[in-house]
Amino acid sequence: MDLREVLLGLMVIGGIYIIFHFDPQYKIGIVVGIVSALLGCLFPTINRIFLLKHSSETVTLYELTGGFLSLSIILPIYLQLFPADHNIPTTSDFLWLLVLSWFCTVLAFQLSMNALKKISAFTVNLTYNLEPVYGILLAFAVYQENKDLGFSFYAGLAIIILSVALQTVNVYIKRKVK
Repeated sequence: MDLREVLLGLMVIGGIYIIFHFDPQYKIGIVVGIVSALLGCLFPTINRIFLLKHSSETVTLYELTGGFLSLSIILPIYLQLFPADHNIPTTSDFLWLLVLSWFCTVLAFQLSMNALKKISAFTVNLTYNLEPVYGILLAFAVYQENKDLGFSFYAGLAIIILSVALQTVNVYIKRKVK
């Protein structure tokens, strides 16, 4: 275990705390997100083991197919508990779903699997956990969803981005020394 990586992880948790501690309505979401991140820590570690035996394309195919099948089984139950206004995506929804699925999921996942062959599981996991940040930035650009955000959001986001930058410098220095 690398102490620097532990400290960077604590910085990210601190950034998340700063973003959300002022608004108690998000506590359940934050707890679910942190538990998800903790479980997600196992993901790149296990993937690294799989990549020793299988190609990144094979691992990607199996994992995304497993996710699709699992969600397909859960979807009817979810729709019973939380009925939707409409179940069929509109043309606009469908186009955004294609963009999100191909570019933001399949391509990003494939690239991260290839990166996992060369960098630490911590660094890959840090980039996985930046996916919500990308989603937030996309919401800013497409839907102008940044109107209601205050100083605490931007301060927390700055801390999270700083931790990513510090990890990038850390990886660069480690490679330079070798």
